[in-house]
Amino acid sequence: MKKLFVLAVLGMAMISCQETATAKKDEFKTGYIDTSVLLDKYEKFTDENEKFKVKTEELGRPLEAKGKQLQAEMASFQKAAQANGQAWAQQKAGELQQREQTLMQERNQILAQIETQGTALKDSLVNDLKKYIEVYGKKEGFDYIFTTSDAAPNVIYAKDSYNLTDKLLKLLNDEYKASKEKK
Repeated sequence: MKKLFVLAVLGMAMISCQETATAKKDEFKTGYIDTSVLLDKYEKFTDENEKFKVKTEELGRPLEAKGKQLQAEMASFQKAAQANGQAWAQQKAGELQQREQTLMQERNQILAQIETQGTALKDSLVNDLKKYIEVYGKKEGFDYIFTTSDAAPNVIYAKDSYNLTDKLLKLLNDEYKASKEKK
């Protein structure tokens, strides 16, 4: 009877161990990241954004100076038009209009250049971030890492323990600071 009881207990123990192993095998390790927080607080993004703003201002300065010069010429044209007659005024107005159109084309080219460079920079930073998160997820044994933001709320509800944003933000900023110090 004792042997039968011991066998029954061992059998149940083996079955429960198998169930535990199966249950653990089916569990998923998951988390999510709030991308809007990363974009606001990741120092590399903010630094690159500041550099891009400076570059944008530098690209716009010559155009701004040309615009001010054209405005000044238009103001003096209005005063001189009365004194120089209608034929002169028509010729000068045509010249000013032509310069204004050229200036607008130049402005549009600069804006397109800025947009192209801005998109390329953002895409590069986002791709780097995706790669970092992928490496982090593999290293930490995650099955899934979701993203969410105010603009695209993919995660409506999750326990705070699933939010990886602050942990990743700290790792990213620490790594970025270390790379800046090496330079």
